[in-house]
Amino acid sequence: MERRVGFSGVITLIVMCYFANAILQVEGEVPCFFIFGDSLVDSGNNNDMLTFVKSNFIPYGIDFPQGPTGRFCNGRTFVDVLAEFLGFPDYIPPFSRASDYDITKGVNFASGAAGIRDETGNYLGANVPMNTQISNFAMIVEQIREYLKGDEIAVKNYLSKCMYYSGIGNNDYLNNYFMAWRYPTSSIYTPQEYAVDLLQAYKLQLTALYDLGARKVIVPNIGQMGCIPIRRVKNGTQESLCNEDDNYVVKLFNSGLRDLVDTFNNARLPGAKFVYVDFFQGCKDLHSNRTYFGFEVVDKGCCGVGENTNGGEITCLPLQTPCKDRTKYLFWDAFHPSELVHVILAKKAYSSKTDSYAYPINIKQLAML
Repeated sequence: MERRVGFSGVITLIVMCYFANAILQVEGEVPCFFIFGDSLVDSGNNNDMLTFVKSNFIPYGIDFPQGPTGRFCNGRTFVDVLAEFLGFPDYIPPFSRASDYDITKGVNFASGAAGIRDETGNYLGANVPMNTQISNFAMIVEQIREYLKGDEIAVKNYLSKCMYYSGIGNNDYLNNYFMAWRYPTSSIYTPQEYAVDLLQAYKLQLTALYDLGARKVIVPNIGQMGCIPIRRVKNGTQESLCNEDDNYVVKLFNSGLRDLVDTFNNARLPGAKFVYVDFFQGCKDLHSNRTYFGFEVVDKGCCGVGENTNGGEITCLPLQTPCKDRTKYLFWDAFHPSELVHVILAKKAYSSKTDSYAYPINIKQLAML
């Protein structure tokens, strides 16, 4: 009796062939890029969720080739620039809209307001916390396993060549610990205790990524939280001061995170290499050398320059007119850096010849492993 293949079967076969060919074509290179994190790298996962944390409208994306996509920036984000450096012809798609074809190059799981802790940012509506992002990645790994016909060696080999970015923890402070009126964490933990608790949870999450196949992992720390417009302190001068209390608290987490990277790299996770990216130092250098980089405004966002908060509106309003020259502003809105900041920091982390921005090696070296 003749066996017929239905339409869905044909599609599956096409996808499997495409996936196999894609693996062959990228032999010896970074075949895919998987991204985990929050609004700093979200590319549209929050668009269809019930949340106030959205950016799929103008003026967000005003300088991005595809317009407003759900990126919390005027243009490209750190991972968009990294994708370009790594040789990807297109930007990594969000998990919410990723197709079978997309997983050959990677998926972006990041979600605005998300944190290491599941409850972080939930007062703003739905988000995808880190634990769920990892679960979503597990689903993608299962698809890859299916395409490779259950060949565990092939799956392990493929995933070990991919690049992974995990940038999380910002909201565990901004939209949790620093919000005593909404979350009890600041009354339960001292700053040191909270950092330890976060790092313990994050250690388990990064280990889970390792168990799923991640071997080349980029782990950025938290930037100068006290210097973002919404956290700055007015001092009666034209330029408001950074909130150094905030900066001190996140530095406790950052210090522990660097130690965790050392622990992972010292045979704690065999075969893996973690690179610690120092956003805190990078942001500090941009502030100190603002004239060199062309930044004229460092304490207010380009978008939402109102008088109700020190940094203007919290986020850009739909159809709002932003500043004319985005390259002169360190911040796009009261929370997020402008595209130029992402570009500068990505370049430094990718090719820096010292460990000031990327430790113990740079991202280009990580890709070549």
